[in-house]
Amino acid sequence: MKLFCISFWALVALASFAYSQDSGTTELPSAPSAAKEQKAPPPPAEKAPADPPAPKTPRRGEIQELKTIDQMTEEQKSAPPAVTGETASAEQGSGSTPQASTNSASSSAVDEKSAATEDKPAGGDIDPSLPTIKRVVNEVNVVFTVTDKHGRYIKDLKQNNFRVVDDNKPASQIRSFRAETDLPLQVGLLIDASNSIRDRFRFEQEAAVEFMNQIIRPSYDKAFVVGFDTTPEVTQDFTDNTELLSNGVHALRAGGGTAMYDALYFACRDKLRNAPHAGPVRRAIILLSDGKDNQSRVTREEAIEMAQRAEVIIYAISTNVSGVKDKGDKVLERIADATGGMAFFPFQLRDVSNAFTEIQEALRSQYALAYIPEDFRSDGRYRRIQILADQKKYQVRARHGYYAPAK
Repeated sequence: MKLFCISFWALVALASFAYSQDSGTTELPSAPSAAKEQKAPPPPAEKAPADPPAPKTPRRGEIQELKTIDQMTEEQKSAPPAVTGETASAEQGSGSTPQASTNSASSSAVDEKSAATEDKPAGGDIDPSLPTIKRVVNEVNVVFTVTDKHGRYIKDLKQNNFRVVDDNKPASQIRSFRAETDLPLQVGLLIDASNSIRDRFRFEQEAAVEFMNQIIRPSYDKAFVVGFDTTPEVTQDFTDNTELLSNGVHALRAGGGTAMYDALYFACRDKLRNAPHAGPVRRAIILLSDGKDNQSRVTREEAIEMAQRAEVIIYAISTNVSGVKDKGDKVLERIADATGGMAFFPFQLRDVSNAFTEIQEALRSQYALAYIPEDFRSDGRYRRIQILADQKKYQVRARHGYYAPAK
């Protein structure tokens, strides 16, 4: 009986163990050998990069755009180095695409071009058999003023109120025309400090200081001060600080000979012509002198030529108070007239301030015109300019001409 009981409980234990094994099989992961391997399909074989199509050589007559030598040089300098076959393979193998943005920009630019332009060689290469055209843009800029018969400045005229004659031929094209009442100024104040003007020197200094205080706008205009007797002397370089300019004027001391032409030449060539500027400016010289030069190494015409090359307008104020125009006054007239400026003859000292006031108004009442000459030649020759108003009652003041660039 005891043996039967032991056998019965042994059978029960075996049955319980078997049942627990059958029920647990559904929750445990299958053995690795029993699971089917889900193999991923093999990646497609990488195709070798196709060789780029050979550039199509443009046929003669299909070129819509010929670049100048200067443009081609700049593009070749800025273009990325050509990618060789080995470099391209290495870059594709590493997964990098450094030319993606460049190609995108190029394709959008090509879409905007005509089909004939698309036939240009790729990569910036130019067929040596094709002609290259180098073209110089000969644009002449002129600043001028217009007054009526009473000397009042006219500021509301339009482009069709004028015509331009260059070297006795009408201009080929007017590129731009605008009234320039607010351009930044670059002004040189040249004061004769020779013995010949000693008796009125102090008054002229005060008038010049007052002019600078009125005309120079801080952070916008700039001026410098040069005194001259036998040699020019810069007592204040370019600044927009009127106090410094005033100090530069008061630092001048009268004495010595008169080298006016040298001073003009120096101010135009070494100061105004080389002065940095971010955009369009008006360059002017205010010259206080009696016009009697006796020390210069350059001539009057050489000084005028340099002013024209630097595109400087000269306004002259005579220091002659005799009441009669003399030889020096005529020299001042010649210099001012040739550069598009004016000469003033205040025979009384109190009239000097009035001359400065009129110069200030002239500088704020200018027109600027740019044009292309007809039959232009780069021969270094002097070419005359005429700006003609459509009404005879108007008087135009502009420089008389310019020097064409030499080849």
